Amino acid sequence: MRVLYVSTEVHPALKTGGLADVNAALPRALVAADVDVRLLLPAFPALLAHATDRGPACALGPALGAPAVAVLPCRLNGVPAWLIDAPVYFAREGNPYLDPHGRDWPDNLQRFALLAWVAARFADGSVDHWRPDIVHSHDWHAALCPAYLRARGGAGPATVFTVHNLAYQGQFPGPMFAALDLPAHFFAMDGLEFHGQVNFMKAGLFYADRITTVSPSYAAEIQTPAAGFGMDGLLRSRAGALIGILNGVDDHAWDPRTDKMLAARYDASHLGGKIRCRHAVQTELGLVDDAGPLFGVVSRMTPQKGLDLLRACAPQLIAARARLALIGSGDADEEAAWQALALAHPGTIAVHVGYDEALAHRIFAGADVIAVPSRFEPCGLTQMYAMLYGALPLVRRTGGLADTVRDANAEHLADGSATGFVFDAAESSDLRAALARVLALWQNPIAWQRVQITAMQSDFGWTQPAARYRALYRELRPQA
Repeated sequence: MRVLYVSTEVHPALKTGGLADVNAALPRALVAADVDVRLLLPAFPALLAHATDRGPACALGPALGAPAVAVLPCRLNGVPAWLIDAPVYFAREGNPYLDPHGRDWPDNLQRFALLAWVAARFADGSVDHWRPDIVHSHDWHAALCPAYLRARGGAGPATVFTVHNLAYQGQFPGPMFAALDLPAHFFAMDGLEFHGQVNFMKAGLFYADRITTVSPSYAAEIQTPAAGFGMDGLLRSRAGALIGILNGVDDHAWDPRTDKMLAARYDASHLGGKIRCRHAVQTELGLVDDAGPLFGVVSRMTPQKGLDLLRACAPQLIAARARLALIGSGDADEEAAWQALALAHPGTIAVHVGYDEALAHRIFAGADVIAVPSRFEPCGLTQMYAMLYGALPLVRRTGGLADTVRDANAEHLADGSATGFVFDAAESSDLRAALARVLALWQNPIAWQRVQITAMQSDFGWTQPAARYRALYRELRPQA
């Protein structure tokens, strides 16, 4: 079974969010499941620097405004890969999607259309003598893959399109369709057209043979107007092709027993190291060692993440002598609001604007609670990392958060299945009530540790998700 895996970023070489973590771990898990996976990504400088075993380039000629396009065979994280060498589009330092001022690159349509165009070139085996059975593309940047393959016609590879976050769709002015070099009739309601605009996400949803999302609950939610971002009608019409497969986490990179970024290592049977990690991260961030729990937040600062709800609850945390450590970046107003809160409460609230992978690991290890108050969350990896590190997640009941966290209510505390705290409405009043339950359980150290140990024993590895993807590929290409 040969699978071309098309995306844009891979940890640790290039990461802007959880997609990079998935792209690092899922291909390796598929290889372990006897799937011949090859990655296809743009030749961003960070990926080029990380690539190993580079072979001779395979020239493809000019395409979509790029005077010369080639693919460079290499390996990323030990997995065979090709990087698309088109310097006019990809030889840019920094964020792969945004310019230095935080704005979308004006040629993003051409840049990410080229990613899909190259993927379609593999259909007949003429590129590097390798023909995929499946082309599996990820999020809007690679969403045109099924469209370009459909435009080629014939018995090409089957297509799988994974939605990691429906809110980001890759939408461009309608006249730019001409730059895609697709048949004119593709710009229609049954195609890429969305209210007169070119919509990459819609192309993936319309043309792919199968659509997956990153959790079962999210697959159901995006078929509703509340979470469908205008695509709910199309998704309902394709419900028979839609499946939710919960993401996993890389339990080699995220394991408190072996994590070299921590002040001390520990496991569910020996939690003394976690106490040392809490003291260490508090000292690092200038937080006082007080009687209440240490709350951690590792998040992008966008409206989706609900951090404004948590800010509204700051007086409750301060009154309970809790501390809060936040690392993240995003919306400038949200960053400023959190920085002002930290300035007003030194020793109680610490905010690090930006992203630091090692500090994120130390916060997971040191925190007693990790807050994820998202308005919507397709899967979320943060709550899984938290549980593995013995930090109880405090989450809203949505998407993958609902699928992974078992609420510490009376029933689940009694039967020993609780792993965290869950609230329902995206309202500060609901979050305050959940925080009150967190603080009440904190007063019972024996019960708290019981939930902590249950959470740490959760299995969020990639073996089961990879098996489900392999079964999906076999369904599409049973003879491969």
